[in-house]
Amino acid sequence: MPITKSAKKAIRQSLKRKAHNLVYKNKIKRLIKEVRKLVLGKKTDEAKKLLPALYKILDKAAKENVIKKNTSARRKSRITKMINKTGGV
Repeated sequence: MPITKSAKKAIRQSLKRKAHNLVYKNKIKRLIKEVRKLVLGKKTDEAKKLLPALYKILDKAAKENVIKKNTSARRKSRITKMINKTGGV
């Protein structure tokens, strides 16, 4: 357990940051799962409609340093590639 005042504050900060980061990570996971499910179900039009929302949350997470910029770019690229591969452009 923390003894010093600064260590106690550091724990409070880390818990608050963890909760904040989990919000973004859970949104990203939910959207990616939804898009993959639609692609597997051959519903590429609905999947394409979800792309702007997914891009937005990935960009925001990268901006807030929840995930790295390149991770965001990689996920956007792979999801878009998957949609285009199954449904055509």
